Amino acid sequence: MPAQRTPRPRRTPPAPPAPRELADLPYAQYLQPFDGGGRLERERTYDTVHFDGDGFHGADAGGAGFMESAFTSVEFDGGRYRRARFNDVWLHTVRWVGADLAETDWTDTEAVSGALAGVEAFEARMRRVAFFNCKLDSVNLRAARLRDVYFVDCLLRDVDFGEAVLEGVAFPGSVLDGVRLEKARLARVDLRDAAWLGITAGHDSLRGAIVSPAQLLDLAPALARALGIEVRDD
Repeated sequence: MPAQRTPRPRRTPPAPPAPRELADLPYAQYLQPFDGGGRLERERTYDTVHFDGDGFHGADAGGAGFMESAFTSVEFDGGRYRRARFNDVWLHTVRWVGADLAETDWTDTEAVSGALAGVEAFEARMRRVAFFNCKLDSVNLRAARLRDVYFVDCLLRDVDFGEAVLEGVAFPGSVLDGVRLEKARLARVDLRDAAWLGITAGHDSLRGAIVSPAQLLDLAPALARALGIEVRDD
């Protein structure tokens, strides 16, 4: 009689992180108000700075570094921030419209109730980043690298992950509408708790994703087309 196998315990996905308040930040007491005269500078390092209610229009802050800093009710209208670095940064109700965030680096960063619209963020690098209740509309993340990134209760509309690398990324409560994944590489990308899974291109790149049985049924026609499978009932 063959030995009976012990069933493998099911892994419970980690709970999504919770958004913090400004006072919860470990560096909150050290924050100093931004005193740059309403202007950002290229290659400058901003350490423990609080940007509050500022508006930056067409700024050129390429290569700047933001460390242990907070942004509240800030608007970025256009501007170039290519290769800027955001390390341990907290952003609340921050809007990026038409900004160039290509090749930027984001580490241990949290965005709450923010918006990114028409943003170029190709080849960006994100590690341990969380977006809460954010809206990403027409954001170009082609060839970006995302590791341990959460999109919690967000709207991702016309977001392009083509040729990107996504590892340990999850979308709990988020709506994906018109998301593109052509030639993306996925590992441990958890889609099970997404509120809506609207992928318009790149279904053949879903290897490495985790989906629910119901999502798999919804994806079946597109997966069949991507794999060249002809489904007939005659």
